Amino acid sequence: MTNATEEPAPEITGYHAHIYFDSETEPAAQALRTEIETQFDVVMGRWHHKPVGPHPKWMYQVAFETDVFATFTPWLALNRRGLTVFLHPSTSDSLADHTDFAMWMGEILDLNLDVLTKSP
Repeated sequence: MTNATEEPAPEITGYHAHIYFDSETEPAAQALRTEIETQFDVVMGRWHHKPVGPHPKWMYQVAFETDVFATFTPWLALNRRGLTVFLHPSTSDSLADHTDFAMWMGEILDLNLDVLTKSP
């Protein structure tokens, strides 16, 4: 039974997968990126060779629509080449997206949550 005081879940408008790498794992990250680009309808973000936003390591982002989730996410889980992947939905609450709604593949890293805002 649903609690009447609970707020409705926010609408998911898409997803972001953040692929983390360093100087040693960058070749694996490049190979993974090439595979993703050729096999999935996604938007590839820029390479970041420094921490940006809440992300504590080098990374690039993969943005994708909700209809891609069911095929891309299991594939990524099995083909991430040992890289750490942080995956989260995009809703109106970026703090919850990066905490309550987030999924990790590999090592769980500490994010810089101070840069995120909670939905009003």
